[in-house]
Amino acid sequence: MKAVWIGVLAASALLLAGGAQADAELAKKSGCLNCHNPDKNMAAPALKNIAAKYRGDANAEAYLAGKIKKGSAGVWKMPMPAMPPNNVTEANAKVLANWILSLK
Repeated sequence: MKAVWIGVLAASALLLAGGAQADAELAKKSGCLNCHNPDKNMAAPALKNIAAKYRGDANAEAYLAGKIKKGSAGVWKMPMPAMPPNNVTEANAKVLANWILSLK
């Protein structure tokens, strides 16, 4: 029985890691990583800094998804342009927002 639980836990960890990797690939494919880096500030704030700023905010996913789609000004030092509609769908904006919020 113990071996079964260990197997289930290991499989779950692999699925979660695969999802995180897939979302990083989506961020790269969508152009997010042209300006953002997960760990350090570049032309735009580090994604981990964005996650830290909004962690615990119940509306963070919707807020960030909206900023990803429509752009942002006045939140950080540099404004973020709106993403072209063919780069990020509404669904992908939500996936990206959740991925960003998961970064620590």
